[in-house]
Order: sequence, then C-alpha cells, then structure tokens
Amino acid sequence: MLNLTDVFYFVQVVNHGGFTAAARVLRASKSTLSLRVQQLETDLGVQLLNRSSRKLGMTNVGGEFYRHAQSLLRAAEGAENVGRQRQSEPSGTIRITSSVTVAQFALREILPAFMRMYPKVSIEQHASDVMTDIVGEGYDLAIRAHTDPLPDSSLVQRRLTAVPWYLFASATYLDVKGVPHHPDDLVTHSAIAHGRGTPKSWSLQFEEEPAAMVPITARFVSNDMVALKQAACAGLGVVVLPGYVCREEVAAGRLVRVLPQWRAADSRLTAVLPARQGWLPSVRVFLDYLVDELPRAVE
Repeated sequence: MLNLTDVFYFVQVVNHGGFTAAARVLRASKSTLSLRVQQLETDLGVQLLNRSSRKLGMTNVGGEFYRHAQSLLRAAEGAENVGRQRQSEPSGTIRITSSVTVAQFALREILPAFMRMYPKVSIEQHASDVMTDIVGEGYDLAIRAHTDPLPDSSLVQRRLTAVPWYLFASATYLDVKGVPHHPDDLVTHSAIAHGRGTPKSWSLQFEEEPAAMVPITARFVSNDMVALKQAACAGLGVVVLPGYVCREEVAAGRLVRVLPQWRAADSRLTAVLPARQGWLPSVRVFLDYLVDELPRAVE
C-alpha cells in the first residue's frame, strides 16, 4: 500500500509548480518534500518528475499517476468527511443485545421513542438469554440483567436502574387458597419458580430487616418469564417476577401483588460496552437515553 501522505505531497508539488512553492504553502521544508516524493517514486519503481529542467515537469507515467492521485485524495477526503460527520451527528446503526425479557418488556417503547428522536439512527437488536461476546460479535452495547455483580473485565459498565422483584398471583387462585399476610403463610401455597432445576426457597425482604427464607414447593419451574406469568394468570400458584414484567396484568386485574410490602429480589440492569475510546455519538446519546428512560420503564 502506498503512503497516502507521500501521494498528497506529490500532488501539492505539481499543483504549486515546484518544491519551493509547495513547501511554502504547506509550511514544510523543501528537503522533506523532496525526500517524500523520492520515496514515492521508489515505492512505485518509476520516475514521476523530471528534475533536470529549470521548470518542474512530469514524466508520462507521472502525468497519468497524477490524475489517479487526485481521484485518490478526493476519495480519501470524502471518507474522512463521513467519519467526522458520524463523530458530530448521531447517525448510523447501533447494534445492541439484551435478554429476551428486557427486549420484550423494558425496551419495546424506549427503542421506537429513541429512533423518533434521532431519525438518522437505526438499531439492530439481538434478543437472547445466552451471554453474548459483544466485542467478538461486533455489538456496540449490551444490557445485562443481573443480581450479583458482573465480572470485572476490559468492558465498560454503566448502571442503568434497579429492578425489584415481587410476588404475584391471580385473584381466583387467592380466592381458593387464601391471601398470605406473612411470608410464613406461603408454606401452604403452590410456587411458580424462575430458574433451572428445582428451587427450594425464596428470600423475601421487608425494608432493612433480615431476609425471611421461605421454603417452597415448586409446581412449575421455567427460565421463561412469559411462561411463568401465564402460569400465574392461569391460577397455578404464586410467582416471583420483576415488577415491570407484570405491570399490565396487575393493571388489568389478571394478577395481584402478594405481600406487597415485601420484595423477593433486587436485580439490576447494567449497560456493558467495549472500551470507551471511539464510541460514536449515536452510541453515547443512546446510553444517556437509557440512563434517563429505563428507570421509568421498569418502575
């Protein structure tokens, strides 16, 4: 590959009619320009300029190269302008990844609103409950839902919002089984449990008091929150889920908060991004938008 700077110097020497004039305009030494043009000729294996005459002239191949070099520099300038515009105006495509639940319930209104605000930005969303290598797969940002701290890594982490989990059940189920008034009352209830395997207990928190450990008998276990919510709506038992996942069902009366003063868990949503250097304006404004809007989306 040719050194683009050497090509630029050659074109400037031709445009200004000699090394002396070009050096004056570029505020560079004449010897530097001469050296760079000689290096360009060496790299090409041809002579571009006739230096024997009093007036600078180009060889035949030099004239042909000059025409191509002008086109090359114009293309390079156009590419640079595209890059600089991307740095100053939010535009282009943002590739994001998150869990299926976050995509379905937390981001479904946020993403369209963001794209209406920034019409030159497009979003490519990947929803998966499998942890994604965002660097290896070329994602600009991931939204991680987690209870324990995320592992330390070279990735940048930014806290987005807390996500409390609560207990829910259908009104018809509670009419049959009774309304619990204390965590101990849950012992006689059927549990719908999130996770894998067979969860044995729930840890419930009231304000700053020590957690109450409640043994459970899980009638239905799944890592799919939609399936768990549907099971609760069908009257199969009491379920523990993030509050925002059940917001619509509570508003419609299909689910009821059980032990409303108790929290079943405290999780978080965190944005994870590649190294800070080189973030595009679109990614920066999207991250700030998530910080502002996600707390309201999951409250």
